[in-house]
Amino acid sequence: MANHASSKKRIRRNARFTKVNADRRNRIRTYVKKVELALGKGDAAEAENALKAAQPEIMRGVAKGIVHKNTAARKLARLSSRIKAAK
Repeated sequence: MANHASSKKRIRRNARFTKVNADRRNRIRTYVKKVELALGKGDAAEAENALKAAQPEIMRGVAKGIVHKNTAARKLARLSSRIKAAK
């Protein structure tokens, strides 16, 4: 258990940032899922539009430190290659 005021404050801050980061991560997952659902339906045009909406969200996650840069690049590359194959 924390004894110092600064460490107690840090615990509160960490809890707050953990929630914010979880919300951002879930938002990214939602956008990726929209792309995957469109691919599952076989609608390449809808999947392409969903990817255009997902790309800024994924890159925002990189900027905020939630997703590693290479992980984001890999996700985008795999999704775009699946869309290209669906066309």
